[in-house]
Amino acid sequence: MKRIITLIGIFLALFHFTLGQSTEELFERLQAITNREITFYNIDGIEITSQSVDAIFSTKNCSKKFKQLKIKEKELTTSDSLLNFQNFYVFKTIERPQGIHNNTAYYFIESTDKKIIVLTFASINKTEKEFERRFVRLVRENAIPQSVFNSLSADNINFAGRKIHLNGNCQWMGINNIQCPYYGQMNWSVHKSLSDASQAINNQFKIINNSNKGKVVSDTTVSVEFEGTETTARRIIYDFTGITSILAGMSGGKTLTIYFVAASVRNNFVSCVMSFWNNDQINPSGLSPLLELVMKLK
Repeated sequence: MKRIITLIGIFLALFHFTLGQSTEELFERLQAITNREITFYNIDGIEITSQSVDAIFSTKNCSKKFKQLKIKEKELTTSDSLLNFQNFYVFKTIERPQGIHNNTAYYFIESTDKKIIVLTFASINKTEKEFERRFVRLVRENAIPQSVFNSLSADNINFAGRKIHLNGNCQWMGINNIQCPYYGQMNWSVHKSLSDASQAINNQFKIINNSNKGKVVSDTTVSVEFEGTETTARRIIYDFTGITSILAGMSGGKTLTIYFVAASVRNNFVSCVMSFWNNDQINPSGLSPLLELVMKLK
């Protein structure tokens, strides 16, 4: 009997050790920004938001207090039974363009201090219910470390575990999406596998290519060094000449060069889409200054 108890104790210790390691790995991939009482997260190509309001947990309050989500009270009929606290769960998907499923999961939960927290998980062509439950619990327990949060000023960014100082008037266009006027733009996500990172950039290419906002004049594969890793990138050049586009109108450019990369970086895997206009600053390397910070052409 004593041997059985000892074995159970060892098993439980190993279980908690493994869980702890896994949580630390999750935090290594996670990045966040808080703006106007809403927290935005990015991990594994999934865009997450969380927001809390001081109200009694009910279908009426969940719908009324978060009107921007456009979830009607009559839609709040399902709960996730594997979460051991009050919650409502709603899932919606839209296929646009064809073959691209834009999935959004909504979790309305009662917080530990009896408020309402809503979390949204937006992903493309995948859903990860167990990850969502786990992340909901972490937010509810206020267990997200401050180390994953970025400053709104965008003077410094955490690029897949490397801190990069930015010179210039750069701004966040979204979580892990930075734009520097005349220096370029890039968005990225840190993934747990190379296949997931590759799928993420393939999805982004399909979305951009189906936007009908420009004409593809070049589609090539080039050798690059991305964050110290030798790999390849897909390079697309779009021509906006004669095409009415808000994007081109704001930049004043005629052609847009976009690089799509998925690569192993510092024990994780990164998907990254980088771009610059023909009237941006283009250095002798053939890249704009922002892109040069993370990539070299071979």
